[in-house]
Amino acid sequence: MSARTYQVRTYGCQMNVHDSERLSGLLEDAGYVAVAEGDRADVVVFNTCAVRENADNKLYGNLGHLAPHKTDNPDMQIAVGGCLAQKDRGEIVKRAPWVDVVFGTHNIGSLPALLERARHNQRAEVEIKESLETFPSTLPARRDSAYAGWVSISVGCNNTCTFCIVPSLRGTERDRRPGDVLAEVRALVAEGVLEVTLLGQNVNSYGVEFGDRLAFGKLLRACGEVDGLERVRFTSPHPKDFTDDVIAAMAETPNACHQLHMPLQSGSDRLLKEMRRSYRSARYLSIIEKVRAAMPDAAITTDIIVGFPGETEEDFQATLDVVAESRFSGAFTFQYSKRPGTPAASMPGQVPKQVVQERYDRLVALQNGIAWELNKEQVGRTVELVVATGEGRKDADTHRMSGRARDNRLVHFAPGDAHVRPGDVVEAVVTYAAPHHLVADGALVSHRRTRAGDNHEAGLRPKTTGVGLGLPAFGAPPPLPATTGGCAAP
Repeated sequence: MSARTYQVRTYGCQMNVHDSERLSGLLEDAGYVAVAEGDRADVVVFNTCAVRENADNKLYGNLGHLAPHKTDNPDMQIAVGGCLAQKDRGEIVKRAPWVDVVFGTHNIGSLPALLERARHNQRAEVEIKESLETFPSTLPARRDSAYAGWVSISVGCNNTCTFCIVPSLRGTERDRRPGDVLAEVRALVAEGVLEVTLLGQNVNSYGVEFGDRLAFGKLLRACGEVDGLERVRFTSPHPKDFTDDVIAAMAETPNACHQLHMPLQSGSDRLLKEMRRSYRSARYLSIIEKVRAAMPDAAITTDIIVGFPGETEEDFQATLDVVAESRFSGAFTFQYSKRPGTPAASMPGQVPKQVVQERYDRLVALQNGIAWELNKEQVGRTVELVVATGEGRKDADTHRMSGRARDNRLVHFAPGDAHVRPGDVVEAVVTYAAPHHLVADGALVSHRRTRAGDNHEAGLRPKTTGVGLGLPAFGAPPPLPATTGGCAAP
C-alpha cells in the first residue's frame, strides 16, 4: 500500500510559513509524503490567517472548491489550522461539514493524531487549546528552502495594539532559551543553509521571560560566531523595545545584514496613541537616525496603515512627513480593514473607502518615488547575492535569475553561461533600477558554488528534528558564549 500524500496551503505571515514547515515535518514523520506537483493530495491542510477582514471568505471559498473532490474520494481528509481556526473553532465544521480536522495555533503538534482519530471515528475532530501545548521549535520541520531558514526565538505577543488580533490567537510571549535557538541555527548550517532569519511577533522584546532586556543583541552577536552562517536577519522588531545595543550588534557582527524592517503604522502621534503603539514619531525617527549613523548602507523598510478609524487629513499628512524624512527602501502599505474581535473594529470615525483609497494612492506614489531614488543610487555598485528561487516572475522570459542582496534588495541578474543554482552566491554590478527591484545585466563578477546550491540541484531540503525543550527554565538562562567584535559586513 502506497503512503498517503499531503499538501499544506499557507496564508499569512512569516510565522505561518514557518509553522507550515513544522506541519510538513510532522506529517512526514508520521509516514505521509509530499504530493507530486499536479497531483491531488490525500490530505490537504490549510494553515490560515485571521488578520485580514476577508480571510474567512478566502478560506471557505477554497474549502468549497474541495467539496466535490471529497465527495469523489471519501478517504480524502481536509484539515484547517492556524489563526482563523483558533478564532472560529467549531464554526468551521458548521459552515464546511466536509472538513475532517480543526486545530489551533497552540497545538499544531496534534495534527497527525487528529487525522488518525478522524479516520478511525469517521467524524470531524475539533481540538483548540487555550495555551501553548508544545513550543513549535521542538517539532520536526521539513524546510522549504535549501539555502535560507526561519528560526523562531519566541511565540506570542505582550502588546495590545488595537488593530491586531494576534495576541488573542497566539497568546502572550513565550521565549526560547538562547542555547536552543543557537542549536537550531547550527543544525540548519550543518544542512548547508547559508542564511537564517530570527523570527518572532516582537523579536526585540526577546528575553522578557527570563529578565534580560539585552538578550536579543547578545543573541545576534552569538549568531556571528556560528561557522558557516553567512547572513543573519530578523523580523519584526517593535520601536518601543528597540535598544542601542541591538544597533551596535547589527553593526559589529560580520554576518548580520544591514537591513531593518521596523513597522511605523502611522506618523501621527495621536493615532499612534489610539493604536496603543507605545512610541511616538520622534522616537521612531531617532531609531532610524541611529541605525544610519552606525550603518550608512542600511536599507530600512516598514509597515503603514492608511485610514485607521478617526484618521484626519492632518493625521495622514503626519504620516507622509515621517515617510519623507525616513526615506524607506520599501514599505508594505495597507488600507485599514476591520479585524473582528479587535478594539479598532468598533471605534467611531471609520474612514470612508474612497477617502482611504485616495490617501493610499498618495502614500504609494510618495514611497515609490523615494524607493526609486534610493535604488538609482545602487546603479554601478557591485552586490553580493544569494541566488533565490521563485523571486522573479519574468525570469524565464528574460533569461535572468534572481537573488537577494545583503540589504535584502531584490536583484534580477544575467547568469550568462555560468551554471548558477539557487543557493549559490554571485557578485554582479547593478545596471538598472526600478522602484521595487534592481537589474544586473552585465557579466558576473564572481560565482561561488555552495553546498546549498548542490542540495537545491539534487532536490534536497533540510529536515530538522525538534531542538531542545524550547521553554525557559526557572531563573536566568546560562550566559551566551563570549563574542568578539568585528567589522560590519559590506
